[in-house]
Amino acid sequence: MDQNKLIITIDGPAGVGKTTMARKLAKHLSVAYLDTGAMFRGVAWKLGQDAWLKDEQSLADELKKMSFTLRGQGERSEMCLNSVPLGPEIRTETIGLWASNIAKLKVVRDFLKKAQQEIGQQTSLVAEGRDMGTVVFPHARYKFFLDASPEVRAKRRYLQLKDMGQEADIEAILKQIKRRDDQDRNRAIAPLRPADDAIVIDTSELSLEDVLACLLQHLKPAIV
Repeated sequence: MDQNKLIITIDGPAGVGKTTMARKLAKHLSVAYLDTGAMFRGVAWKLGQDAWLKDEQSLADELKKMSFTLRGQGERSEMCLNSVPLGPEIRTETIGLWASNIAKLKVVRDFLKKAQQEIGQQTSLVAEGRDMGTVVFPHARYKFFLDASPEVRAKRRYLQLKDMGQEADIEAILKQIKRRDDQDRNRAIAPLRPADDAIVIDTSELSLEDVLACLLQHLKPAIV
């Protein structure tokens, strides 16, 4: 990897605010924002319901038809699948659960790991996901792991969905978050965990501004 490129990883569980924080940080640093969750969601959306039940060869054949590109910087960063920007269609709770299911499959993770690393070779970026610091960019200069209680994350997700004009049930969201936590933390391949050298930040009692300030404090050596 080009040592002149600044790679910052932000990992953490569902609903912890990784996406919002990564966008803000990328904007502040004027670098690209890599939304790996959107990549998993995009693949899940493209493959369709129950794709995780298909045999590996069928999935591999489908994945060969997909390619990802990243445009822009900061909040204007745009993830494209087959040259088409990914939009609200991938942001539903259903697609999120599909994404968690396909994320357990080695053929999918290998495909997306390669795609993510290729993007990281082209530009400095803030990459957010669940295994950015442990698997995809293990040599990243800065690694962060954001966490918060399931209840706090459910409330945040509920408010986010309401702001997007979508119907939301906070109890159902909490149940889905706990289910995703169980899947993500206990899967055999690349389970969710902080990298050994990651800076862990509990955001339960912190505002977005507080979290951003904390990240920037740790990043001072790279941005002064």
